[in-house]
Amino acid sequence: MSKDFNPNDPAVGNGIFGLPEDPDQARFILIPVPWEMTVSYGSGTELAPHFMKVASGQVDLFHPNNPELYKMGIFMDEFPEEFIDKHEKLRQVAEEIIEDLGLEEATIDKKRADAMYNIIEKFTEEVNQWLKVRIRFWQAQSKIVGLVGGDHSIPLAYHQLLAAEETEYGIITIDAHHDMRIAYEGFRYSHASIFYNVLKNQNVSKLVQVGIRDYCHQEVEFIASDEMKPRIDVFYDQNIRSRIYQGENWSRLCKEMVDALPENVYVSIDIDGLDTKNCPNTGTPVPGGLEYNELTFLLDQLKASGKKIIGFDLCEVGYNDNDWDVNVGARLLYHLCSIC
Repeated sequence: MSKDFNPNDPAVGNGIFGLPEDPDQARFILIPVPWEMTVSYGSGTELAPHFMKVASGQVDLFHPNNPELYKMGIFMDEFPEEFIDKHEKLRQVAEEIIEDLGLEEATIDKKRADAMYNIIEKFTEEVNQWLKVRIRFWQAQSKIVGLVGGDHSIPLAYHQLLAAEETEYGIITIDAHHDMRIAYEGFRYSHASIFYNVLKNQNVSKLVQVGIRDYCHQEVEFIASDEMKPRIDVFYDQNIRSRIYQGENWSRLCKEMVDALPENVYVSIDIDGLDTKNCPNTGTPVPGGLEYNELTFLLDQLKASGKKIIGFDLCEVGYNDNDWDVNVGARLLYHLCSIC
């Protein structure tokens, strides 16, 4: 950090949080993934990485848990331009498939539909491969790497990398949805399937889900299966509220969540896990959810436990000509860095 940098000054330059753009000196690397290939309701999350970076200039740099956090350095990487261009074209293909599924009589024959699915799947795998190489590149320089989405399908590459490295770890995710569908609207790499895909990695010893309140029968049956039941703990939003209304406190609940995790922990946040007043433009909003300060308290308890955070992502922040969601997202990104 340059001696000339003054954290009290207004943000200048293009660095995230107004910090100097110096990847060599930065402790944290944020990889933006402007991706919403299979979103099934609201769009705009592909715009979020850029607009969170813009909004981050309004985040004051004094963090109560770590006043000198800014000195550690935070750098936002770049996503390949050719991927952005190809994503835009193939998103139109995905939209055509999704729209056709909603018709009483399909207009796309099976052969053509299979070919369209295959093209999208291969491109997704190409992007995942790039992400694995990029994450490994920064980790080799002793950086802490976080992903900034984009929809919630994007962290699959991170987990595939951890699987290849045979890292044993747990995941805590804050989300309105289980995201455990085998596939959704025909897409295997859907945002609605991320944890079904991740749990194929046997190195994930525990998945703790918090704030869940919108899910299907298939997901409930999957969680209750003999194979998955020992590996998954779910803190449903309805049960959380019921326990609090009957006199339990949030601190005790957070302790249960954190205690269920192993030594190594990956943090995955879908912004729709929060109350929708914090994320009105997210792709699949659901009533209920955590308050912002409940989430940051939970993250602080995770840090206080002494468990090692090995990576994180923030996904499903929406942007639709409204800066509120990305302002919330930018502050949550800063807080995520504070706990690592």
